[in-house]
Amino acid sequence: MADTTLEERVALLEDLMAQLLPSHERVERPKDWRRTVGTFDGDHIMHEIIAEGERVRAADRQASHL
Repeated sequence: MADTTLEERVALLEDLMAQLLPSHERVERPKDWRRTVGTFDGDHIMHEIIAEGERVRAADRQASHL
Protein backbone atom coordinates (compact mmCIF):
# COMPACT_ATOMS: atom_id res chain seq x y z
CA MET A 1 0.00 0.00 0.00
CA ALA A 2 2.96 2.31 0.59
CA ASP A 3 3.82 2.31 -3.14
CA THR A 4 0.35 3.42 -4.25
CA THR A 5 -0.55 7.04 -4.74
CA LEU A 6 -3.41 8.73 -3.02
CA GLU A 7 -5.30 8.85 -6.32
CA GLU A 8 -4.91 5.08 -6.77
CA ARG A 9 -6.07 4.41 -3.23
CA VAL A 10 -9.13 6.64 -3.69
CA ALA A 11 -9.94 4.94 -7.00
CA LEU A 12 -9.72 1.54 -5.31
CA LEU A 13 -12.01 2.68 -2.49
CA GLU A 14 -14.49 4.09 -5.01
CA ASP A 15 -14.53 0.76 -6.88
CA LEU A 16 -15.10 -1.15 -3.65
CA MET A 17 -17.92 1.17 -2.60
CA ALA A 18 -19.55 0.85 -6.02
CA GLN A 19 -19.56 -2.93 -5.55
CA LEU A 20 -20.90 -2.81 -1.99
CA LEU A 21 -23.59 -0.15 -2.25
CA PRO A 22 -25.82 -1.68 -4.92
CA SER A 23 -25.94 -4.99 -3.06
CA HIS A 24 -26.78 -3.16 0.16
CA GLU A 25 -29.61 -1.21 -1.46
CA ARG A 26 -31.28 -4.39 -2.72
CA VAL A 27 -31.64 -5.84 0.76
CA GLU A 28 -35.14 -5.16 2.04
CA ARG A 29 -35.70 -5.16 5.76
CA PRO A 30 -38.76 -7.07 6.84
CA LYS A 31 -41.61 -4.97 8.17
CA ASP A 32 -41.45 -5.01 11.91
CA TRP A 33 -43.34 -2.96 14.51
CA ARG A 34 -40.06 -2.28 16.31
CA ARG A 35 -38.92 -0.08 13.40
CA THR A 36 -41.45 2.55 14.54
CA VAL A 37 -40.53 2.59 18.23
CA GLY A 38 -39.54 6.12 19.19
CA THR A 39 -40.76 7.68 15.95
CA PHE A 40 -43.19 9.97 17.73
CA ASP A 41 -41.16 10.81 20.84
CA GLY A 42 -41.65 14.44 21.72
CA ASP A 43 -44.55 14.88 19.27
CA HIS A 44 -47.22 16.89 21.09
CA ILE A 45 -50.02 15.89 18.68
CA MET A 46 -49.20 12.19 19.05
CA HIS A 47 -49.36 12.52 22.85
CA GLU A 48 -52.84 14.07 22.49
CA ILE A 49 -53.93 11.21 20.22
CA ILE A 50 -52.68 8.61 22.70
CA ALA A 51 -54.36 10.38 25.63
CA GLU A 52 -57.67 10.55 23.73
CA GLY A 53 -57.42 6.84 22.88
CA GLU A 54 -56.85 6.06 26.54
CA ARG A 55 -59.92 8.14 27.49
CA VAL A 56 -62.05 6.28 24.92
CA ARG A 57 -60.86 2.88 26.18
CA ALA A 58 -61.51 3.91 29.80
CA ALA A 59 -65.03 5.06 28.89
CA ASP A 60 -65.66 1.75 27.08
CA ARG A 61 -64.49 -0.21 30.11
CA GLN A 62 -66.69 1.89 32.37
CA ALA A 63 -69.71 1.40 30.08
CA SER A 64 -69.19 -2.37 29.93
CA HIS A 65 -69.35 -2.67 33.74
CA LEU A 66 -72.77 -1.00 34.01
